[in-house]
Amino acid sequence: MQDGFWQRVRSWFPGGKDAPVIPVVRLSGTIGQGGRFRAGLTLQGTAATLKKAFDIKSAPCVAIIIDSPGGSPVQSHLIYRRIRALAEEKEKGVLIFVEDVCASGGYMIACAGDEIIVDPASIVGSIGVVSAGFGFVGAIGKLGIERRVYTSGESKVILDPFQPEKAEDVQRLKAIQEEVHDMFIDLVRSRRGDVLANNPDIFSGMFWSGRTAVSLGLADRTGDMRTVLHERFGKKARLKVIGSEKGFLARRLGLSSGAPAMAGQALADGFVTELEERASRSRFGL
Repeated sequence: MQDGFWQRVRSWFPGGKDAPVIPVVRLSGTIGQGGRFRAGLTLQGTAATLKKAFDIKSAPCVAIIIDSPGGSPVQSHLIYRRIRALAEEKEKGVLIFVEDVCASGGYMIACAGDEIIVDPASIVGSIGVVSAGFGFVGAIGKLGIERRVYTSGESKVILDPFQPEKAEDVQRLKAIQEEVHDMFIDLVRSRRGDVLANNPDIFSGMFWSGRTAVSLGLADRTGDMRTVLHERFGKKARLKVIGSEKGFLARRLGLSSGAPAMAGQALADGFVTELEERASRSRFGL
């Protein structure tokens, strides 16, 4: 997106003995608070890692790997804003590398990059807002269950899954969704408006392969991280992964080394998280 900027960066490090260290941060998983034992991508969980990466003074840029089906629009926006704030404060470029999926809130975070590089088979897009649930109105009656809810405000309980759906409640929810969607659209246009194709489907919630995403202007090019970084900074450029010290099982299942007595609950909750993420990814055929 910013060819002049990257030309200047390349001139600083021609690939000789002073070839730079490029910090690499991985942002993977569903975005949002997952509960006491369930890990999700949040600002709180990523802030320290991002700061550590951007604090490497000699690094001309930070490489961020994204593999996320989306999630909380608030946490997505907070992570996006933190990346942009650090990039501007530290005067560093940001390269985003997309793996399997970069959709919805994942794509919002990707827009923090000066360039977005995808695999031809990556899934990219889904710029929209979704809210899903279930209705159990008939079920509780068949089970002989009586629902009792007491409120001091007429709108305190809306879209209750145990009560018949009301048109005015759905309309209120859709109005909120439209506001969030408009914010998302404005963010994408502010970051990529100069390269976006004139295609109304871009903001429809639809998603595409990485190769098509490049043609639509949602991404800048196809490629892989090591090849691109060596092209930019020389073959001697060193990639330094910045992240937590947790092991693989702990990362995937949300285990905390400081709470061994709760490991059983954490393990169960971690499997729930894994199932939820698999359900999110299944929307994109993954």
